[in-house]
Amino acid sequence: MNGRSASDRLAMRQAQSVPLLADLKDYLETSLGRISRKGDLAKAIRYSLNRWKALSRFTEDGRLEMTNNAAERAIRPLTLGRRNWTFLGSDSGGERAAVFYTLIQTCKLNGINPEAYLADLIGRVSDHAANRIDELLPWNWRDPSDARLAA
Repeated sequence: MNGRSASDRLAMRQAQSVPLLADLKDYLETSLGRISRKGDLAKAIRYSLNRWKALSRFTEDGRLEMTNNAAERAIRPLTLGRRNWTFLGSDSGGERAAVFYTLIQTCKLNGINPEAYLADLIGRVSDHAANRIDELLPWNWRDPSDARLAA
């Protein structure tokens, strides 16, 4: 389904996933009546059933992903280096690092070269009006070298 339009994905999900999810929900509800209410399995089943609307939301909107794999891949570098970042020197150092990591990952998700973005940002932020700071956010930023090429 990757690479298909949202309407195609929705149609495929309605045809394939909705019946499977309905069967799964019936099975979970039936199983819940057969097992000990206090057991870990019953807790897990109740957890799933209580979040059923969120679990099946992807079947109502073709724009939504079925998994959070893209988000997991985006934060993987952060989680792999987590132990190293405990030595940033202070809480404020950690907060600054978090801002930079967030900007870098946002650039990647928006197809922007993080190095070019940060170089331009550092050069412009001191002269930029604070009430227009949103213009410098990655999704609003335009590479100055692209503007020179277009001219």
